[in-house]
Amino acid sequence: MALGYRICAVLSLSLLLGAAAAPVATPQTTPGTSTAPATARLLVEDPTKASPARSNAGGTINNGWVNRHNGFVTTAKAAAAGTVPIDLYMEGDSITDFWKSRFAANWNRNLGGWKPADFGISGDRTQNLLYRIENGELDGVNPKVIVLNIGTNNLAWNATYGMNTVEDTVKGVKAVIDALQAKAPKAKILLIGIMPRNDTGKTPPEIWQNICKANEQIAKFADDKTIKFVNLNDKMADKDGKLFPGIMGSDNLHPADKGYQIWADAMKPILTEWLGEPTTASAPASQPK
Repeated sequence: MALGYRICAVLSLSLLLGAAAAPVATPQTTPGTSTAPATARLLVEDPTKASPARSNAGGTINNGWVNRHNGFVTTAKAAAAGTVPIDLYMEGDSITDFWKSRFAANWNRNLGGWKPADFGISGDRTQNLLYRIENGELDGVNPKVIVLNIGTNNLAWNATYGMNTVEDTVKGVKAVIDALQAKAPKAKILLIGIMPRNDTGKTPPEIWQNICKANEQIAKFADDKTIKFVNLNDKMADKDGKLFPGIMGSDNLHPADKGYQIWADAMKPILTEWLGEPTTASAPASQPK
């Protein structure tokens, strides 16, 4: 049974530089996949297929993302060699990424005692995460627990990316779960529901309804044994999706310290069950920023 209330009515990157030209995603125009303005050139990619394409116009590779990926591959190799112990593998997009990079004190206080590592990259969608998993970021790491939070960027759009449908986003999340289990079959997975967002310009009017619909379906992937689902949204927003004060930062998308504390508090009982009591909080695994 999924945890939490449902408010909603219930490489190495084979370097893309050098001899081989960077792959360019082919723009798709599948009907119904985006509500973005018709003037925008959109790359509506299949969220169940690994893709390195990121935020550059036309689908060209974002070198900053390439560098982050390569850094994470290096961290994975160190973990596989036993020099960087990782029991708690945090995976996702900017919401995961910013926890360690912008709220380090909160991260260390709440997660530091479980040998954590933050593998989130800002802007990632399921297809980007699939690429990272399939290209070295989890090879030989063997974490005990993987915390996964992905999907919000599939349901929103910007000047380059069109939004995926709810159904396709859910399929993308399932593809990520399958990829994680293939690489780390002994790890337990804590699946975090897509969080509410009140940002403007990047979200369709129906974003809250889409988040709720997606979470309802994502929750079904939990077996309450090896995969558990946690929906934080009743603690972050009202029944209409309006954020409670102080939960998110000024962009109304990324958690503030208070939002990350809500996330940590919801995970602690499960992490204690799966990992035991945390040791004295220590510095997190060394990783590139």
